[in-house]
Amino acid sequence: MTHDTRDHDLVVLGATGFVGALAAEHLAHHAPHGTRVALAGRSRDKLERVRDGLPGRARTWPVLVADTSDAASLAAMAGSARVVVSAVGPYLRHGLPVVEASARAGTHYADLTGEVPFVRQAIDRYDDVARATGARLVHGCGYDSVPSDLAVLALHRQVAADDAGGLAHVLTVARARGGVSGGTVASMRGLVELAASDPAARRLLADPFALSPDRDAEPPTRQPPDSPGPGRLSDGRWHAPFPMASVNSRIVRRSNALQDWAYGRHLRYGEVSGTGHGLRGAARAAAVTAGLGLAAGAFALPPARALLDRVLPSPGEGPDEETRRSGWFRMDLRAVTTSGRRYHAVAAGPGDPGYAATAVMLGESALALAHDGDRLPDRAGSLTPATALGDVLLERLRAAGHTYEASPR
Repeated sequence: MTHDTRDHDLVVLGATGFVGALAAEHLAHHAPHGTRVALAGRSRDKLERVRDGLPGRARTWPVLVADTSDAASLAAMAGSARVVVSAVGPYLRHGLPVVEASARAGTHYADLTGEVPFVRQAIDRYDDVARATGARLVHGCGYDSVPSDLAVLALHRQVAADDAGGLAHVLTVARARGGVSGGTVASMRGLVELAASDPAARRLLADPFALSPDRDAEPPTRQPPDSPGPGRLSDGRWHAPFPMASVNSRIVRRSNALQDWAYGRHLRYGEVSGTGHGLRGAARAAAVTAGLGLAAGAFALPPARALLDRVLPSPGEGPDEETRRSGWFRMDLRAVTTSGRRYHAVAAGPGDPGYAATAVMLGESALALAHDGDRLPDRAGSLTPATALGDVLLERLRAAGHTYEASPR
């Protein structure tokens, strides 16, 4: 697939959605001159309104009508593009036809899903297809799960450079400030409902190696729990469960396995939310733990869901511009190697992590697929940010103002 054999370098599908529009805005500001971008979705009128609100050079971008329930429209869209950016969550409901169209067309693909069952289905159904056509299908190109995945890659690079063995244990302590959108709520709700109704889904969600390329080949290494109770770190800070640990940890483990367990054959990886020191930190840890449990329970009960629907944002709604601008994220990784040496890594960036920062991560992932093919890892199929984009995406995000660094402690 050469530059001139497709009409578009990038197509943003779901550009009228909350994050899709933010990703389109990032591309309008940062795509190199001459990058051929198109916006796609179900409504031409809505697409044109989004396009008309973008900076000048983007106002000539074409719009494509494509619907996830119309296989022919998706096939035409994927066949016209070198890269498809999918922002059509909830992905369990809308995403698989887009993966299929991209895989069969040999079109590179990036999404921002945090839905483990969706990624598992995409792997099982279309990994082989994408390998045959050369398509890179890259899942988790937003706050789920770029910071976790690339920070562990950066750790691995530093540990290997120091000849310090492999990674034995990594704990990520996450802190952030931001809001929530209707799309995120819909995804969370869909996962809770699926787990409540499907025993196989519950088993999958509980499996720490749910996204492994070969489950039987995984070592019997006991992994940290996804939802630990309130507790204290070695420095005295309190911690609570991190809502995204269940997907981030599985993406990191898939990255490790896809690279023949280069990070460490028996790596233990976990994530928590840092809540601070003293009584205030303890109170926050207890509140976060209780709140997450109550939210999961409420989504599982129809009467409670109806009440939540009245107060939570609807699909297409999300944090206002000030919330997006003033948000931030920081993830501190504490690592111990097989030789006993200790390392520290940081992944951090400005902007609401789920929206402003995610638009940067998704946009730069798409630009890497479109423009940096010769420098990307030589892989195809269902991949992760670390295995598909690796050091190239690290460079791009650092240039965009994000921090990724690792050093001995």
